[in-house]
Amino acid sequence: MKSLFNLTDNNEIIARIERLSQSSKAEWGKMNVGQMLAHCQEPIKVAFGEAKTKRGLIGILFGKMAKKQLTGDDAPFKKSLPTAPTFVIKGDRNFEEEKNKLVAYVKRFAEKGPEAISKDPHPFFGHMTVHEWNKLMMKHLDHHLRQFGA
Repeated sequence: MKSLFNLTDNNEIIARIERLSQSSKAEWGKMNVGQMLAHCQEPIKVAFGEAKTKRGLIGILFGKMAKKQLTGDDAPFKKSLPTAPTFVIKGDRNFEEEKNKLVAYVKRFAEKGPEAISKDPHPFFGHMTVHEWNKLMMKHLDHHLRQFGA
């Protein structure tokens, strides 16, 4: 599996983000491209410990099993998976601003390394290793870039 901590892999994700345009259309789902760029920042904020959300009962009961399914292999995420309500983005977003913010967040993985990852539990999946955080972030970004043809 590729790694956001690896400069080459990190640059590949950034190049895919840069291929997006304001007119990029989703192949599935309800978000427009600006909303998707803003949405992709939210889990990264959690990974860096910048966004705090509480663990809910569903996460406590099913989070460990779901984490194993999503991070246990290199298979891409399936289309139209459910989104946590706190990560749903509504309203218009400035495409260039959201793209620049997402690129900056992605760059931080390679610049700061694994030490930048929070030790706090994920709000749904619970305790995660740096490897699991990396895999989840990489697969999430890939999922949404594929959603918009990048």
